[in-house]
Amino acid sequence: MSVIKRAGIAAAAVAALIVPAGTVVATAGPAAAKAATTQGCPYGAVCIYPQNAGWNGGHPSHFYYSYGAHNLSNMVGTHRIYNNQSGGATMRTCTGYNGTGCQGYLPANNYIDKDMTPINSITLQP
Repeated sequence: MSVIKRAGIAAAAVAALIVPAGTVVATAGPAAAKAATTQGCPYGAVCIYPQNAGWNGGHPSHFYYSYGAHNLSNMVGTHRIYNNQSGGATMRTCTGYNGTGCQGYLPANNYIDKDMTPINSITLQP
């Protein structure tokens, strides 16, 4: 193999190791789960924080993991919602129960501060 070809392979290997700033890199084992948790929200979950509390010191009040509709009760005022799901998974807020009357999409790795008074359910979808 020529020196130029080897140098190209080595450069490609180094380039594969470069990770953009702000990217969470997970490894296997218990440390991975801890590293992937953001503001107290486990990786793979959608978390809702208490009313008017922002990130609430990294203590969400509600955790949702499964795809589909999740009915809410007694949730009023402004709450922070964080989508810590993987890949292209999204989350929606809905004015009706069982995922009806849904609005917008919250992409993975994003949050919103939302008035939850008219919201009666959320949906998680891949």
